[in-house]
Amino acid sequence: MSGAVNVLVVGVGPHTRLNHLPALAVAQDAGLAGAVTGIDLPDAAAAAVEYGTPGRPRRMLVVPVDPFPVSRRSLPDGVRRVLEGVVEQQRIGAVVVATEPSVHLPYALWAMERGLPVLLDKPLTVHPGASTDPVAAQAIADDFDTLLDAYRAARRRDPRMVVSVLSQRRWHPAFRRVRELIAEVAEATNCPVTSVQSSHGDGQWRLPDELVDLGYHGFDRGYGKAAHSGYHHFDTVPWWLAAGERPGKEIDEIEVHAACTRPADFLAQLTVTDHARLLPGFADRNPYTEQDLNRMTAGFGEVDVFLNVTYRSRGRVMALGSHSLAHTTFSQRGNLHTVAGGLYKGNGRIGQEVHLIQQGPFQALHLHALQTLHGDEDGIDERAAGGANHIELHVFRNDRIGLGWERHCALGFTDLVQDGGGGTVLPTQRSARTCAITEFLSYLTGRIPRAELASDLADHRRPAQLMAGAYLSMSRRWAETGRPAAPVVLGFHPTVPAARARHALAALGATR
Repeated sequence: MSGAVNVLVVGVGPHTRLNHLPALAVAQDAGLAGAVTGIDLPDAAAAAVEYGTPGRPRRMLVVPVDPFPVSRRSLPDGVRRVLEGVVEQQRIGAVVVATEPSVHLPYALWAMERGLPVLLDKPLTVHPGASTDPVAAQAIADDFDTLLDAYRAARRRDPRMVVSVLSQRRWHPAFRRVRELIAEVAEATNCPVTSVQSSHGDGQWRLPDELVDLGYHGFDRGYGKAAHSGYHHFDTVPWWLAAGERPGKEIDEIEVHAACTRPADFLAQLTVTDHARLLPGFADRNPYTEQDLNRMTAGFGEVDVFLNVTYRSRGRVMALGSHSLAHTTFSQRGNLHTVAGGLYKGNGRIGQEVHLIQQGPFQALHLHALQTLHGDEDGIDERAAGGANHIELHVFRNDRIGLGWERHCALGFTDLVQDGGGGTVLPTQRSARTCAITEFLSYLTGRIPRAELASDLADHRRPAQLMAGAYLSMSRRWAETGRPAAPVVLGFHPTVPAARARHALAALGATR
């Protein structure tokens, strides 16, 4: 067992400060992480970054690097020299890549070339204009092959090398329980998952002038919701489907149809005049007319995107999927001005997520996270529907076929808490992220074997293909001026052999 690992965090924006740094502080307290150093653009690096656990505040050194064009597939020499200097001076042993995703690729390739293990934030990559340019959309799939080739080369040089993808639902106890239940029924009946209906809304209410004036989690780069948080669904649904695959029923192809709204559509749904009526002071602040905004947002990325996906095996349909990814959903924003430093959360964004999985005539799984934001008001149960941490899983099984199944059971927050060798994992996104970082560092320090890693890069070809398919469909539809375009058909073979996937699933169940 080796000592604590010094970590370089590339990108220290709001998402990192809210999620990664608290988890790294927990890892420091556990002796897994040593010194943590940040890398960011000069403006972000100018102010001290404070983080920590209760009673143990910390301050992180942030080293500035110059910006570079997102079209680059390798780091500029100047940026590379800065990084090399930090690696040597701080004795860095691992890299967390948490930048704006359009520059994930060059940072991840540099780290692998350097022999540094990587925890790569989702999505793997994205390209400006992906929702309007089929070439940029296709590049998302091509980037995965580039990353995988570099990973394989790095592992040949050092078999202990690892690249883990922080798509935290793979560690979330409720999502893991769904996967275990699917595998159990598939084993008993030989029936795969036959349909999935998934939806995610996070209530990002971006006011009309903010569509062009605020870039963080915005749409001005030609992509939006599918890149912001859509990758969670692109990863989770194939991960569930894989648990139900049986010999001769492996999914090898997908067909994707996408329809999306863009800022111009949002401005038709809720006009500048509507905003002025609803929010006193907006008219005085807003310098743009409706015509200005429509002109300035032309070519912006998607606000909401709904997908219909057909999952095939050898030409036959194994499963149908509907995947609804929306920013324009229930929000609790009521303020005219954004909360300083709170664009990621703190402006009314609240997740509401629903999944309905059917497994032929044998099983239906309903997973619900119906949350709201609230203060410390009396009588609010944060774990019940409408609470900040609501999660609920309903399991329906066919109890008439002699397999001893219960027709229905409901699992709430307490039922879904997971106790493993590394401690308790709560059924919350924050706890799952902490678990992801803990697992990554536990492997690097020799505390767990590679077989226990839940999210190796090599197992992310399917989500990369699904994300590329979504953007290919959106961009082709854009080229047809909004009319339905030809369906996108892509290969869907997993990178990881089925035997390894089954082994990983067995290890997953063992940690319950």
